[in-house]
Amino acid sequence: MWYIGRVPADGLVSQMRRGALEYCVMALMQQTPRYAFDLIDALAKTGMLTTEGTLYPLLSRLRRDGLVKTEWRESADGPPRRYYELTAEGRRALTGFKSEWTTFRGAVDAILQEAKKS
Repeated sequence: MWYIGRVPADGLVSQMRRGALEYCVMALMQQTPRYAFDLIDALAKTGMLTTEGTLYPLLSRLRRDGLVKTEWRESADGPPRRYYELTAEGRRALTGFKSEWTTFRGAVDAILQEAKKS
């Protein structure tokens, strides 16, 4: 296992994932309301979600913080499903994150490119 400072590299990736996960979840809801399993599937395909147990507390927190709202909908495939949708406050938070992320990513990329030249 390789290390970055005193943190194992896999721990660093976990920390970065944890920091960005809620905004990734919000981004998935940006265009259309989504139900939990749909979110789990989309996140798993990208490697952003390691366990299902991570998503449900995150969705509860987003709802409690007023960033998402929920609605129960009937399903042709079984029991009703709870759909999650961004609120206006959630859209503002996501827009702010996108701006900060772009700046942050640009700064890190610039430093890494400069270090590569040295």
